[in-house]
Amino acid sequence: MKIGIFCSANNQIDNDFFLETEKLGRWLASEGHEIVFGGVNQGLMECVARAAKEAGGTTLGVVPSIVEETGRTSRYNDRVLTCQNLSERKQLMLDESDIFIALPGGIGTLDEVFTVAASYTIGYHHKRVILFNIKGFWDAVVGMLDDLQQRGVIRGRWREYIGVAGSLEELTAMLEGEPQAARQKKP
Repeated sequence: MKIGIFCSANNQIDNDFFLETEKLGRWLASEGHEIVFGGVNQGLMECVARAAKEAGGTTLGVVPSIVEETGRTSRYNDRVLTCQNLSERKQLMLDESDIFIALPGGIGTLDEVFTVAASYTIGYHHKRVILFNIKGFWDAVVGMLDDLQQRGVIRGRWREYIGVAGSLEELTAMLEGEPQAARQKKP
């Protein structure tokens, strides 16, 4: 599969996030999955790409032109798609990926997660996003989603299109169990 990775480009975060991201990158490469990511040479983005490349995997970086201009493009990109803005980046990542994993991240990661989820609920695609809940990172978001579900403002059941994995083992089991139909791109 082509697996989109949403995550932080910040280097000043919990070291355990980097350790789990490295394990994920190596596992994805060992299973023959291609990583589609933001293409930046910082934070968890660089970490997952480096780990995948060192394990023999392939990567596709979707890089905004402003990032290229400032020299922050990862050297671990096998291919690069350049885009003009973050909206275009999200669309290209959505087009290029079969499923998504959200690692710890900030506002950009939240934006990406909810863009995928919202477009799923409308019917634009059937691609899920899995929150890799390292050290409970996504607990507050899960709580918020449960609250919104209880209040009746979420269309359908959010856990049908947003998964939550508390460990790499849970995450890999979710990926291995992903229905074949969800792996297919819609025309």
